[in-house]
Amino acid sequence: MNIGVFGTLVATSLVLLLGEKLIQWIAVLRTYSIPAPVAGGLIVAVGVLLIRVTAHVEVRFEPMLQVPLMLTFFATIGLNAQLSSLKAGGPVLIRFLALVSGLLILQNVVGVLLAFALGVDPLYGLLGGSVTMSGGHGTGAAWSQVFTEHHGLAMATEIAIGCATFGLVMGGVLGGPIARFLMRKIGDDERRRIESRDDETLVFEEPKAQQPTTPAAIITTLALISVCLTVGEMAADWLGGTAFELPTFVCVLFVGVILNNALSLVRVQLDQHAVALVGNVSLALFLAMALMRLDLWELAALAVPVITILVAQTLLMALYAVFITFRVMGRNYDAVVLSAAHCGLGLGATPTAIANMQAITSRFGHSHIAFLIVPMTGAFFMDIVNAIVIKLFLALPLFH
Repeated sequence: MNIGVFGTLVATSLVLLLGEKLIQWIAVLRTYSIPAPVAGGLIVAVGVLLIRVTAHVEVRFEPMLQVPLMLTFFATIGLNAQLSSLKAGGPVLIRFLALVSGLLILQNVVGVLLAFALGVDPLYGLLGGSVTMSGGHGTGAAWSQVFTEHHGLAMATEIAIGCATFGLVMGGVLGGPIARFLMRKIGDDERRRIESRDDETLVFEEPKAQQPTTPAAIITTLALISVCLTVGEMAADWLGGTAFELPTFVCVLFVGVILNNALSLVRVQLDQHAVALVGNVSLALFLAMALMRLDLWELAALAVPVITILVAQTLLMALYAVFITFRVMGRNYDAVVLSAAHCGLGLGATPTAIANMQAITSRFGHSHIAFLIVPMTGAFFMDIVNAIVIKLFLALPLFH
């Protein structure tokens, strides 16, 4: 049974409303700060799986809007990024990027070692490592083709999609519980400091907050987003096949950064409330659509060795966030939010990390530094570092 584009959009909106209601009704979801798209999307994904198993009917949602929504979200990140602000947060960004890079290496080490221990091709370890855990569906699909064409790995694409699906689910589920656990580790002075924060909310920090804007500002924002998507797609095509090849969403984000800062130089200021409104709507719709379209049947089809690797990666992410990310980033509230975001980055994708942060800051308070550095780290720097790490691992003698 195929659901058309408009039916899918209606279903996505209902998924978000369902997620909000579930969080209101179920205390444990509020306690562990589970994002609404995750709560609602997983319920629908499980429902679709049950229909397939019991009634032998396969429900397929139209994915046409999913990529445009994702690209719109990354365009709004770029249109919100001021280079002067990133410069101010430079030392923290560098420290966080170092932590992210360290996890990429560890994910591949764990994956390859477990592959050897379980007697399977070590390439499966890379597929269950940073290729899909930190790379997500896009990176997984791209590298799986390389593994099949150049290394002869069978079923690489199917396994990559299954691994990325597992990571997307766990990235959205793990962040809240990790944050709740770490909140007990910060001192009373830090708690009072959080409660006393009354400064201005930054873009994306409170998706439920009312945004004062105008139709003209929304139209201007949509026009700028369209420029980002058009030029970003052209740039991705130009770079395709070269040593500088980048995913389309990275190019879109980069165009947004250039456009925003170029306009600032000529003293043209964007309406950040409009950017926030469009960005939060596209983020919520994208995540809900991605999660409700999860084919949980593919997870059930993964072989035991791959499942073992994925469970180990989840445990690695939790331990890394608690014992390394939280401590290195300062053992304070900002470190709590960054640790939850790292769960999204390390197991899911940048949108999952943002959703994790929003769920936490909407409950406990603002964390400006987290919303400043996580989007750029996850959407730009991490993909570049991940590509380098994967190529270095593939250069090892054991893969030849």
